Amino acid sequence: MTLDPNPLRAVHTDRAPAAIGPYSQAVRVGDLVFVSGQLPIDPATGEFAGPDVRDEAAQSLRNGAAVLEAAGSRIDLVVKTTVLLADIADFAVVNEAYAEVFHGGVLPARAAYQVAALPKGARVEIEFVAAVAPGHAG
Repeated sequence: MTLDPNPLRAVHTDRAPAAIGPYSQAVRVGDLVFVSGQLPIDPATGEFAGPDVRDEAAQSLRNGAAVLEAAGSRIDLVVKTTVLLADIADFAVVNEAYAEVFHGGVLPARAAYQVAALPKGARVEIEFVAAVAPGHAG
């Protein structure tokens, strides 16, 4: 049996915005997927979702779900999220969009932070860590 010298696998999908720098949309290693922070950009238009921060949060969540699916995972297998906010006053509104996606079952662990600024002037960015779906090993 030969072991793969590099167990990391970059993940890419056109169903989420392309990376805007030298990084992968996600990296899969073993039975885990690490999804880069997802901005609220609609991949079909290249524009921010809007007009409000709730719409931005919903788009970031859709983008994350698309990357997870490309990696052999899915949104209900998310074990941890990190939510970055340009204004912590938006937390309650972002939480409403978040609760529409994450409800029932085992909810992911989460951290949320206010940051000085986000790329492209976004108001929200969300990172995901998830387990690989059964049957999608390797």
